[in-house]
Amino acid sequence: MINEADIAQQAGVPLATWRRRDAPAFRQRVASLFPGSRILIYDLAQARAYLAGTPIPVLPAGEHPDDLLNDEETAAVLDVTASTVRGYATRGYLSAGRTIYSIRVWPRRDIEERLKNPPGQGKGGGRPPGTGKGPRKAHAYEDDPRLHTATTALSTAGDTPRHHIAAALAQQHGGSTRTWERLLTQASQTSPPG
Repeated sequence: MINEADIAQQAGVPLATWRRRDAPAFRQRVASLFPGSRILIYDLAQARAYLAGTPIPVLPAGEHPDDLLNDEETAAVLDVTASTVRGYATRGYLSAGRTIYSIRVWPRRDIEERLKNPPGQGKGGGRPPGTGKGPRKAHAYEDDPRLHTATTALSTAGDTPRHHIAAALAQQHGGSTRTWERLLTQASQTSPPG
């Protein structure tokens, strides 16, 4: 696989020149491996043939176990959403895959194996019933150092609307206004009445 920056480098031109002058004709002859992706990645053999001015090899038709699938393609095989695929990879329900030019990909064989043997099914799968992951937090922001900041801000805010307090905290300390709104809500619920 190769991206346009590396193609431009192999062509000996700056990327901006490649994109302006050469990329339109290249894209007509060589299709991106992941159509619809914001990152354009091409087959290496096809890109090299184009640059050499030789006939561009045809990619094999059909599915192959070594095919690399992005999150959208993986989602289609598993009949879930792309965000679920990313979540599966994060939680270990699916291999982490590998990242090529900022696109995470999985071999088709891994996805088909996952489809045949979902976690938690079959002999020894999953956690025994009634067992948890360990002690649960009292609330989502327990032990979050920002909770103290939110509590202090609430105690000194007077009648200032919570959204304005959250926006000010986000600007001062980073994070989103929505996260600070959640922290302020939690602070108001866990703080002793003043």
